[in-house]
Amino acid sequence: MIPKKVFFTKGAGKHKEKLQSLELALRKAGIEKCNLVRISSIFPPNCKIVSRAQGVKHIKPGQIVFCVMSVSSTNEPNRMISTSIGLAVPAEPNHYGYLSEHHAYGETDEKSGDYAEDLAASMLASTLGIEFDPEKNYDERKEIFRMSGKIVKTRNTTQSAIGDKRGLWSTVVAAAVFIL
Repeated sequence: MIPKKVFFTKGAGKHKEKLQSLELALRKAGIEKCNLVRISSIFPPNCKIVSRAQGVKHIKPGQIVFCVMSVSSTNEPNRMISTSIGLAVPAEPNHYGYLSEHHAYGETDEKSGDYAEDLAASMLASTLGIEFDPEKNYDERKEIFRMSGKIVKTRNTTQSAIGDKRGLWSTVVAAAVFIL
């Protein structure tokens, strides 16, 4: 069972019940009708990235769907939450890449997304033998990764929200959803 395709999605939901806020976030992401199975962080060799619109066409209600997913919830008024999925794809299509999941409090979309992307790229770089200084900032490491010619693409999908001022549960979700 090696996935042939993947799509990235995200969503946010608010409700007085935590579970219902998750359901609403999954609904915004278009994956609420699936039985989601969380998996670890390997991006399969030769896996094609498709749009969310293309991807959701391949899933049916009740289907067991494998995904790398990040979720964060809060009922604290005005608390910023974020979730992100990072991706690093190797230049060699027959080699596997990495996905990472990150969830945080108080981070903007950009900061959370950069962190997840950096995490995925750093894991792939270490696997490919690319030497880099982990203490350097991500922009400097990103340049080293790209110049190596071994990492062809990095990206992230990020969702953030600010906790409801009345104390409703706010939930955010970001996911990489695999299609077999």
